[in-house]
Amino acid sequence: MWGNFFFRGIKATCGILVVGIALFVQAHAAEVVTVYQDEKGWRLKVDGEDFFVKGVVWGYTPRNENYNYNLWGQSDDFIRKVLDYEFGLMSAAGVNAIRSFNIMPPKWIKYVYETYDIMVVINPLVGRYGATINGKWRPVTDYSDPETRAALKAETLAIIDTYKNVPGVLMFALGNESNYGLEWKSFEIENVPEGERQSAKARFLYSLFNEIIVEGKKLAPTRPFTIVNGEVQYIGLIKEIVTELDLFGVNSYRGMSFTTLWQQVQETLDLPVLFFEQGSDAFNARTFEEDQLAQARFLKSHWQEMYNKAWGNGEVGNSIGAFVFEWRDEWWKYLQEERLDIHDTNASWAAGGYTQDFVQGKNNMNEEWWGIVSLGTENADGVAEAIPRMAYDVLSEVWQMDPY
Repeated sequence: MWGNFFFRGIKATCGILVVGIALFVQAHAAEVVTVYQDEKGWRLKVDGEDFFVKGVVWGYTPRNENYNYNLWGQSDDFIRKVLDYEFGLMSAAGVNAIRSFNIMPPKWIKYVYETYDIMVVINPLVGRYGATINGKWRPVTDYSDPETRAALKAETLAIIDTYKNVPGVLMFALGNESNYGLEWKSFEIENVPEGERQSAKARFLYSLFNEIIVEGKKLAPTRPFTIVNGEVQYIGLIKEIVTELDLFGVNSYRGMSFTTLWQQVQETLDLPVLFFEQGSDAFNARTFEEDQLAQARFLKSHWQEMYNKAWGNGEVGNSIGAFVFEWRDEWWKYLQEERLDIHDTNASWAAGGYTQDFVQGKNNMNEEWWGIVSLGTENADGVAEAIPRMAYDVLSEVWQMDPY
């Protein structure tokens, strides 16, 4: 927003300088990212070149810190050291894109793109974990409330406007499993028959997403727009309501295979599939020990399937890549504000598809063990070390392959 104010101020005082700035921006225009479909399937393209997303969900949180840690509040010198360390390891593995829950400032997106050739998804959460509406914090977002809708729409469009011409921005994605967070109560919703209440809430969520995408495309016509849905829940509503989607963004944890997801998306939406989260933890809740082999085997299976489902390989043809969850372990995930210096082994949810440690009636997914690199101690520069697991090595080989 400051950048827009600065530009308007110059325009008011010096028309010649405005022309010079406009020419500079045009000469350094951001990439054109498109989705393309033919009889062999779907492809994502950057400036006309195929771009199969080989990504990770990235964040930097050292030991003794939690979700409040703000890398972007540190000195430029330290930020650069962190990015050089982290993105150097990613680049060596073949990573070409990241998704982050904390939106990276424009100058650092440009830096990692120009230095490491890694692109960034801009992912406004649109009230997923609460929102400040007209100065008041609301821990539960009511997507039916006109005031809330207007505030979230304005906030998200401001983010899109800020990042629309930043080199290295791959696309815009809205929310994060927002369909799992429809928890508000209101008089109108309570009057809906009980079995229809969640679908009624979902209509408000998806209509807001579509409104944002319609306006967002006017601001950023050279970037795709999507949502980050939890699995294929409400896929029929998505088809009906979110008509401006360029691709289907999804988080999915089904085990060794994504099973029927590919065909269901093709038959219902006819859009390419991009996983914004997929992966496996590296801890075995049954034997109670680190299990790097199981994690690597799950990830290898996922990527083999994604490659097989990509354009031109004779199958569905709607796979355009994924962001592995996640780059490194986060030691704050279990209690979030306690035991931040301990790598907890608590399993907090169950997933039957992860058969190596699933036991009926027990949790088997360990939130603090999802990294393809583990969280080490600080090096001489004060940067938390990333220690590659077997999964990092396996993916490094997978990502050297061209699925086309």
